Amino acid sequence: KNKMIKERIKKLRANFKRLNINGYVIPKNDEFFSEYTKKDRLRFISNFSGSAGFAIILENKNFLFVDGRYTIQAQKESGKNFKIVEYNKIVNCDLFRNLTIGIDPKIFTSMQVKKFFLKNNYIKIIEKNLIDEIWKNKVNPSKEFFSLNKYIVGEDYKKKVNKLKNYLTKNKLNYIFVSAPENAAWLLNIRGYDNPNSPIPNCHLFFDDKKRIVLITKKVSARKLIKEKKIRLNQIIEPLNFKKFVNSKKNGRILVDSKSCSLSYENILKKKFNVIRQEDPIYFFKSIKNKTEIHNMVQSHIRDGVALTKFIYWIKLI
Repeated sequence: KNKMIKERIKKLRANFKRLNINGYVIPKNDEFFSEYTKKDRLRFISNFSGSAGFAIILENKNFLFVDGRYTIQAQKESGKNFKIVEYNKIVNCDLFRNLTIGIDPKIFTSMQVKKFFLKNNYIKIIEKNLIDEIWKNKVNPSKEFFSLNKYIVGEDYKKKVNKLKNYLTKNKLNYIFVSAPENAAWLLNIRGYDNPNSPIPNCHLFFDDKKRIVLITKKVSARKLIKEKKIRLNQIIEPLNFKKFVNSKKNGRILVDSKSCSLSYENILKKKFNVIRQEDPIYFFKSIKNKTEIHNMVQSHIRDGVALTKFIYWIKLI
């Protein structure tokens, strides 16, 4: 495994001279900022299997930033090829200075770039992910998104849409870009199979003050939603066509959550709209649970308690 990781690092570094960079950053998250992903680039390049971290490959050194949960694990899994560093030291990182560091803008937010790297180094945006260039990762085609019954979630999605519309009107906003997939899932009462541990549908959502919804995802993922007439075919925009879609819209004020919106999407949006950086209001909306959600949460805790009690009883019998 150690030899394989060295080979991969060597292949990655082979791109540095061509791109005029001194290093490249690989985060744990994917394009949807999920810590659990089918596209684990960090593990591919470092062998580190924890749920959070950043690898920075330089011309002569490699750093792996992890938090306190993973220092021993990271040392065991990656220590032969990486210097393991506490996660907090990546903020305004001064372990290396005056270098040109390459990043994929689809997997970083503007906040992360500013917080972690800009003080002491220059960032170069590289549109093609360099790990994907050397890793021919064949991810199985995604299963289709599906809807949850309103009797399960306790509130029809149309009521949720009205809440969001009223928020835009009250705050004099023309649009909102819902970048967090879990918030798009809450708004439309949909789920998916894109995450190995949670029913997250990998998508983004564009919404305006006229209640027009556009889902940014692959069309094949939304076939069930189209069939049940929750959305129409012309409300689906493939990610590669997002820039063209944005350019077709009227100018206006758009809310963008800079904690979950990638640098790539933010750059596209700010060329057309007046970007207002605020927390997505859906986080607040979904924090207030309705009666059905409260009932289901209580039932979940009861089942969890029974399962844990059975497990403890079984352990004591051994």
